[in-house]
Amino acid sequence: MPARRRPPAEKLVQQQLRRFGLRVWRPGQKDVVDRVLRGLGTLAVMPTGAGKSLCYQLPAALLPGRTVVVSPLIALMKDQCERLQALGIPSAQVHSGLDAATAAEQERAALDGSARVVLLTPERLADDDWLDRLAERPTDLLVVDEAHCISAWGHDFRPAFLRIGQARERLGRPPVLALTATASAEVVEDVARLLDIPAAGCLVGGSFRPNLHYRVEPLVDEEDKRRRLLALFEDAADPPSTIVYTATVRAAESVHEALLGAGVASTLYHGRLRAAARHEAQDRFMRGQARVMVATNAFGLGIDKPDIRRIVHYQVPAGLDVYYQESGRAGRDGERADCTLLFVAGDRSLQQFFLNGRYPSEADAQALMEALRAPPPDGAGWTLEALKQRTRRPLTKLKVLAGLLAGEGWLAQEDGALRAIAQGPEAARTLAEAIARYEAKAGLDRRRLEQMVDYAQSGRCRWRLILEAFDEPAAFERCHACDSCERMDAHERETAPRA
Repeated sequence: MPARRRPPAEKLVQQQLRRFGLRVWRPGQKDVVDRVLRGLGTLAVMPTGAGKSLCYQLPAALLPGRTVVVSPLIALMKDQCERLQALGIPSAQVHSGLDAATAAEQERAALDGSARVVLLTPERLADDDWLDRLAERPTDLLVVDEAHCISAWGHDFRPAFLRIGQARERLGRPPVLALTATASAEVVEDVARLLDIPAAGCLVGGSFRPNLHYRVEPLVDEEDKRRRLLALFEDAADPPSTIVYTATVRAAESVHEALLGAGVASTLYHGRLRAAARHEAQDRFMRGQARVMVATNAFGLGIDKPDIRRIVHYQVPAGLDVYYQESGRAGRDGERADCTLLFVAGDRSLQQFFLNGRYPSEADAQALMEALRAPPPDGAGWTLEALKQRTRRPLTKLKVLAGLLAGEGWLAQEDGALRAIAQGPEAARTLAEAIARYEAKAGLDRRRLEQMVDYAQSGRCRWRLILEAFDEPAAFERCHACDSCERMDAHERETAPRA
């Protein structure tokens, strides 16, 4: 274990707090920062808008060495890097969304020690050659943002996150800070185990945010849903700052077109756009030049725009944890914000389709391993694209399967090529066990989807349903702010005996 550090004087910490424009801590922040500055592994589960970013940014300004931040989304890195630079903290972002000249400049800063904070994707950290160069200089803190992605039980599992534990070893085992807004008990346990964080270092805050007002609008069909969405923007000239989330790129493009046709100044963000188009869309929204952002879930993690007044979900998300995280991007300034789900019963089938295509089977694994044992078509090694042609399996399944099997010690990746690692006589059994664990996750995700649909169709307090999904006790029977509570309160007023 890394040696504990002597934390800086409280006066220095308070000076840095003021540097970030703050005079008082938000709930939970100080406990996390204190542990980080003492060099203790920490997992912080804090609600969206609770100021998780400060928990690594402030220590990064005080630690003598470099802070490496593993982040899942380019939009997040861009926003955080610009904020740190504005505060005078040299930072670099390393990801595939940069043009060649910018990428070279950012990589130099990341590797030569001039950047105090290096933000990168888990895929970049999984690049062995690049990791070796990064390890040539000391790392004082390794941050895993959106840490639920490291867990096989998390709602946004990313195979490259599985290699963070190995990368930490190569970086000299620096203290780890894992951050997320949503984590069930299984996810907390999984992340803590994978990142070697003790139980005492798991700091779980409450999720309830009374300024968020939840509502569901049940609708008949897509045409009805489109009409209702446009009705929400009746004041097209001056709409509140809004994010409209869709589950697919096609729906995002269609909704964006409809809003523009109705005279609503909006912008569009999804993963298939070129990097320059994504950056422009994000900048226009963050600066208030476009009041409405239409986006897939590629946009939003860590976006620090405090005055978002409304989140509209045009299609049902995969689970209540996803819904809470995305809707929680509203109202970061503490003022009232509305979170609306436009629900058509048929929306469930779209998420079921995604689930069916997400999880590889034992037959998929056997096909992949059999292909890897054969000579590659060009002699340079098996790539995922070549394996797709050989196995006739979807690329998305192969990516997940390759990450899973690498984590289990079945595969190695060198210079972008995959190769099978020889296994002993128990190989078939261990492979079956690995796939069975993953199939259990598929079952969990189906239950999460049903939980999301139950939320959409329920007449109970929306906040109680969200808190129950996170295994959190609610301190109230009703929040008196969601649409369900408003209906129940109105009914009680109407039926109460008159004096």
